[in-house]
Amino acid sequence: MPGYVMGNFFIYSVINAFTPGPGNILALNTVTNFGYKKGRPLFWGIFAGYYVVQIICAIFVFGVSTFLPDVLGIMKYIGAAYILWLAVHIALSRPSTDSVEKSASFLKGFLLQFVNVKIYLFGITALTGYITDYSASLWVLLLFEFIIATIGTIATLTWVGMGVLIQKVYQKHYRAINIILALTLLECVYSMLK
Repeated sequence: MPGYVMGNFFIYSVINAFTPGPGNILALNTVTNFGYKKGRPLFWGIFAGYYVVQIICAIFVFGVSTFLPDVLGIMKYIGAAYILWLAVHIALSRPSTDSVEKSASFLKGFLLQFVNVKIYLFGITALTGYITDYSASLWVLLLFEFIIATIGTIATLTWVGMGVLIQKVYQKHYRAINIILALTLLECVYSMLK
């Protein structure tokens, strides 16, 4: 594989991973509401879900590409509905430590990734746009999806770090910040459905 293809793959992956998406925004909102320590289960769920979804993408690209448009079509609407619910939840939320176990759970972060159409499209586009012209081996596809999930995890950790930095500001201006985060999620829904 030529070096410029690898370079383009990494540029695409970094830009896509660091842009606002449901996982990054939920991580930011969770750390500003509950802090890093109490938000860790959710973050671990987001990370684990990211890797599992990328494995699914590699398997789809490898062998089930004829079914992919139908699956993504269904996932797009399920994902849009969930992200819309998440946007409303964030817009209405207040800083609180009540029900932290429910609000910042591993399962919530993990399941978010299964309806996060952005990372499905991210993984599939990266493979079909940069990798499959040079190799369609399942192991190669899995390797590149592992790289994508690792870059995505680093991006989410960056969003968590930003949340830690703005936590005190958030406590004072939570309503405006939550509205901005919710509007960002609504933009994710809009771009997903257009």
